[in-house]
Amino acid sequence: MKEKKQLDTNVRAKYSEGNVPKADAANAGFPIVGTGASEGGAEALPSEIISYLKHKRLTGGTDKEQGDERMSHFDNIMTLLRSQTGHDFSSYKKSTVNRRIERRMDIHQIDKIDAYVRFLQENPQELELLFKEFLIGVTSFFREPMEWELLKDKVIPALLAERAPSDTLRVWVSGCSTGEEAYSLAIIFKEVLNQLKPSQDFSMQIFATDLDREAIDKAREGVFSANIAEDMSTERLNRYFVKVDLGYQVVKTIRDMVIFAQQNMIKDPPFTKIDILACRNLLIYLTPEMQKKLIPLFHYSLNPGGFLFLGSAESVGNYTDLFKPLDSKSRLYQRLQPLLQAESVEFPTSYVSAQSEASQPRSTVQNMQSLADKLVLQYYSPATVLVNDKGDILYITGRTGKYLEPAAGKVNWNIFAMAREGLKYKLSNTFYKALQQKEMVTCKNAIVMNEGGTQTVDITVNPIKEPEALRGMLMIVFTDVAIPNIIETVNTNGQIPTCNKREAELERELIQTRQMWQAACTEMQISQEEFKASNEELQSSNEELQSTNEELTTTKEEVQSLNEELNTVNFELQVKLDALSLVTNNMKNLMDNTKIAILFLDNALCVKHFTKQMAVVSRLIPGDVGRPITDIASDLIYPELTEDVGEVLRTLNIVERQILSCDGCWFNACILPYCTLEDKIDGVVITFVNITQFKVLEAELRNTIVALEQRIADQGEELVLVNDKLPDEVRQGYSEVAANKNPEHRE
Repeated sequence: MKEKKQLDTNVRAKYSEGNVPKADAANAGFPIVGTGASEGGAEALPSEIISYLKHKRLTGGTDKEQGDERMSHFDNIMTLLRSQTGHDFSSYKKSTVNRRIERRMDIHQIDKIDAYVRFLQENPQELELLFKEFLIGVTSFFREPMEWELLKDKVIPALLAERAPSDTLRVWVSGCSTGEEAYSLAIIFKEVLNQLKPSQDFSMQIFATDLDREAIDKAREGVFSANIAEDMSTERLNRYFVKVDLGYQVVKTIRDMVIFAQQNMIKDPPFTKIDILACRNLLIYLTPEMQKKLIPLFHYSLNPGGFLFLGSAESVGNYTDLFKPLDSKSRLYQRLQPLLQAESVEFPTSYVSAQSEASQPRSTVQNMQSLADKLVLQYYSPATVLVNDKGDILYITGRTGKYLEPAAGKVNWNIFAMAREGLKYKLSNTFYKALQQKEMVTCKNAIVMNEGGTQTVDITVNPIKEPEALRGMLMIVFTDVAIPNIIETVNTNGQIPTCNKREAELERELIQTRQMWQAACTEMQISQEEFKASNEELQSSNEELQSTNEELTTTKEEVQSLNEELNTVNFELQVKLDALSLVTNNMKNLMDNTKIAILFLDNALCVKHFTKQMAVVSRLIPGDVGRPITDIASDLIYPELTEDVGEVLRTLNIVERQILSCDGCWFNACILPYCTLEDKIDGVVITFVNITQFKVLEAELRNTIVALEQRIADQGEELVLVNDKLPDEVRQGYSEVAANKNPEHRE
């Protein structure tokens, strides 16, 4: 999914041949489908892009009603996609999904969302293209190098240090796209082994999954373009890749470490007993609700002490009891065992667990209640409260009503808020002293006031170190002290009897001190509530900022995907421009150096272009382009030009004439129809070939023939005269000789 797939090699080959099928062009993101463009390749792209941008400017701004209309059709589109592809995108962020839908609408120049829904219903192929549009696979080798160095220096060595060589490291790369990150993990593992040089070889098995089958197929091949050299050092490139025709291929030892499979994380069962789970820049496309479901699922999949590898804009959110960051600036998290039993993991809906209770990767930690009861029964018998380091009550055993009561107002399960009058100060003092000293502290003879009067009690606060599951908690034990209560009497004047004046003064000071302390406690509690409210607001702001950061990262990856597509288009256009430049240069040299005068006219007989030789035929200058040819002076005696051009445009037949110029030169004029690449007639082409020499030779030949004919006639007359002067005998002899030579004549 994520990190957008490069265009398929076959599709690129089609583009380079200038034959772009509409389906492929739409899939690549080119604005060709539905715009009336013929399969003319890159030549048609400029006009189509301009048309696409014009349409996008017209449809880019939508008012609130249009936005509500789009949202109302969102479920329809999701249903169509689910029925066609089997994948549900309703858990993806609607803003991201809507942008991809709008992009497809802009490509087809569809303004209304309901019209696009009908278009999807009528064209199943568009559903497949929309499905691929959602899969933004922007990825690269060793993206964010600092994270990979941390993985190499700390994570993998820590995992290898606590296992036997026969225990294979299991890694799950979810949303692997075309496999760059999965292969990067395998390379890092090999480098760690080369660095540590263990006595026995360790092994790593990487499961790489993605929603896109085409990306998985490409990842299995392990063939990448030559530009991956920018993502890694030359040493890595030479060691773990081999040069092939299409770029570089991952060596077989690395490819054998990775198993690629198609998987939908939202509905398919997860991998379990995983040591490293890499899910980078996938959560940013999902709704916050789905993210809150996946983080506990990641916790379930990982082994105790395993590591979660997220993207730069992702975090575990409020699940700080499940994961802790490996570094303050890192997105590598280590799995924790929560102190309290977390809520049950919500598995994908299509997964029905067939595993037994023993096969699930649970920790061997026993139930907290049994541990606390065992500890209390072993060391204490009185009322006991188990709290965390902030005083929040986690578990209660025994009757604590004499010491604790719910505070008025919002429910607050903090022991300091629930402590009865007379107990708060000493309880707080003892608690924080035990927390600082990290050893058991006891407060003797504390007086607590309740409904039954006053009660003397010993308070013991014990920081727990064992067992591991309860480490960091504190056990508070209340033990009643058997001291008789002193019953105070009040005289009729309402004054407390005292033994002397000094005792009365001390009593008043004590009462005043208690009142001041009570006021201070009340103010502190109010401040704590305010701080808690401020903390909640800051958490809310932090979540909003994180959501904004995810949106920005999503937009960045979409722009990066579009940039890759535009780079491909730019490359194809550059190839076409080079070819066009070559053809243009050839045509320019041909037009400039030809000895034939050529004139191009449009259907209105306006000059479009002409060669330099036209200066001999007519008085054309470069400024005459666009003017009617009939308005330009010419040395040719050719009044039939307009009629001949009209005849050619009407019949498409070639017309040839021999034209005489005013200076006595002759030209052979040939008028042909001007046909475009689209087989459209857009004017005529007239060639003028100078045939003056041929005309001169023709006249000389004609004169020579006439002279020869005259000479032959004159010689014939002379022969007749000579024949008349010969004697009869001689003429008779000539007749016989002629008869002998010609038998037919003799007969």
